[in-house]
Amino acid sequence: MHNNFYTLRKLSQELEQVLRNSIISECYSQNKEELIIRFEIKEKSFFIKANVQPDFSCLAFPEIFHRAKKNSVDLFQDCIGRTVEGIRQFNNERSFAFQLSEGFTLLFKMHGNRSNIVLFLHNEVQSLFRNNLQADEAIELNQLDKEIMWIQTQLPIEKNNIKKHFFTFGKHVWDVLEEEGFFSQEAARQWKRLLQLRIALEKPAFYVTNWGGTIILSLLPIGKITRKHTEAINALTDFYNHYQQRNAFEQEKAKAEQKIKNLLKSTIAYLAKTGEKLNEIENDQHYKVWADVLMANMHQIKPGTEKVKLPNFYDNGNLIEVKLKQDLSPQKNAEVFYRKSKNQQVEIDRLTTALLQKEQEKERMEFLLLEISKAEGIKELKTLLHTKLPETNRQEQEVSRPYHEFLFKDYTIWVGRNAQANDILTLKYAFKEDLWLHAKDVAGSHVIIKYKAGKAFPKDVVERAAELAAYNSKRKTERLVPVTYTPKKFVRKRKGDPAGMVVVEKEEVILVNPKL
Repeated sequence: MHNNFYTLRKLSQELEQVLRNSIISECYSQNKEELIIRFEIKEKSFFIKANVQPDFSCLAFPEIFHRAKKNSVDLFQDCIGRTVEGIRQFNNERSFAFQLSEGFTLLFKMHGNRSNIVLFLHNEVQSLFRNNLQADEAIELNQLDKEIMWIQTQLPIEKNNIKKHFFTFGKHVWDVLEEEGFFSQEAARQWKRLLQLRIALEKPAFYVTNWGGTIILSLLPIGKITRKHTEAINALTDFYNHYQQRNAFEQEKAKAEQKIKNLLKSTIAYLAKTGEKLNEIENDQHYKVWADVLMANMHQIKPGTEKVKLPNFYDNGNLIEVKLKQDLSPQKNAEVFYRKSKNQQVEIDRLTTALLQKEQEKERMEFLLLEISKAEGIKELKTLLHTKLPETNRQEQEVSRPYHEFLFKDYTIWVGRNAQANDILTLKYAFKEDLWLHAKDVAGSHVIIKYKAGKAFPKDVVERAAELAAYNSKRKTERLVPVTYTPKKFVRKRKGDPAGMVVVEKEEVILVNPKL
C-alpha cells in the first residue's frame, strides 16, 4: 500500500508543508530507474529518492545522500533553480505533482510497474524519466482527477465490480476484506464496513509489516508488524529500507540455496556414477579367477602361450579363456593377475569409503537446505553458512584444485588440468621428493606421484603415472609414447616462460601406451 492513493495523499500534504518555497538544486540518476532530487530549504537539504523499477516502485526520503563521482547523469535540468510553488494531489489517483515556477510541473505517477516521472511545461509533456513508457507522452494533467460515487444505491452486486468501483482501496485492503468474508455479507453490512474503512484510511496510521511472507507498508494493522508510523515521509523511508534489506536477504538466501542445490546435484550424480563403478568392480572378479585357474593348471601351459582355455572350477568345470603375456611364465602371469585382483580390492575399499563420505555430505546438505529455508535474517543466514557450509563445500574445493587425482597401489597420482594448473601443481603443490612426469617434447599435463617416506617409487606405479601423462598429452593417439620422469627438485621454471613450460635438468625416459 506504499503507492496507495491514501498514502500518497497524506504524503503530498506533508511534502507541501516541508517543500513549499524550496528550490530544486539537483536532479540526477546514478542507478538504473532511480532518480534523486535535491531541494534546498534555507540552510538545509531535502532529498527524494524515487525508485521506479518495474518490479518495485517506491519513494524514500533519506536525510543525507552523497552523489557518486562517476556514473551519474543529470536529468530534468529545466527543473534546476525552480521554486516549488505547491504540491497537487490528484483526486482518487495514485499521482501527485510538484508545481514549479515559470509554468513547470513535475508529475510522480506511482502506478506499480508503470510508474514514471514526467516533466510538463504549461501542461505539455517535455520529458519522461522512463522513456520506454511512451503512452505517458499523452498524459493530460487536467484529466487525472477521478470521481467515486459514495452512495449505497450505487454499490454493485458483483464482486469484481465492487473492487473496480472503490478502486482507491487497493489490493491489500480487498485481501483483508476477503478474509473477513465481506463478499458473502448482505449489502447493508457491506456498506457499513466500506464507510468504516474509508474513515480509517482518511487519517491513516502506517504499519511496516510482514504479511504473507512479504514486507509491505499497510494502512491497516495486519501481519507481523515491525514498526508503526504516523507520518507518511517517515513510513515510506522506513518501509523502503526494510524492503531493500529484506530483498538483499532473499537474494543472498536464494544464492545460498542454489549453491547447496548445485553441490547436492553433483553429489547425487557422484553417488550414482561411483555406485555403478563399485558394483561393476565387485561383480568383475576375473583376475582372481584367472590366477586361481592358472595356479591349478600350471603343468598344462606351455611357455610363450598367448591364451589358453582351462576348466574353471568356480563354474562347474566349464572352460574359461585366459589371456597371457607371452614373455612371462605361467606363475608370473598368475602373480600379475593376483596383483590386479588386489588392486581391485583396494579400489573397492576406496570407493566404498568415498561413497560413505558422499552419503554423509548429502545428508548434511539436505539438512542445511532445510535450515536455510527457515532463516529469517541475513545475520542468521551468514552464521549458518559460516558454521555449516565448509563441511558441504569439499566437492567444490575439489573442483577448484589444479589437478585430477588418481590412486594406484596406495600411491597418489596428480594430473594437471591445464597449462595454468600445471604451473600451480608443479610449483606450489609438489614437493622436491615427489616424482614429476611429462610426455616428452609435446604439450601435455604435468603428472606428480606423491613421495612416501623411505620408499622408492615402484616400477608399475611409475608406468601407471606415465600412461596418464601420455594419455593427457598431444600424443594420446600414438601406440608408444616416451615420457620423461625425474624428481621434482630437478624441475624449474624460468622467468617469462609461458604457462606450463618448465626446464628439466635431469631426466629418465620410459615408453608406455597412453591409457586413462
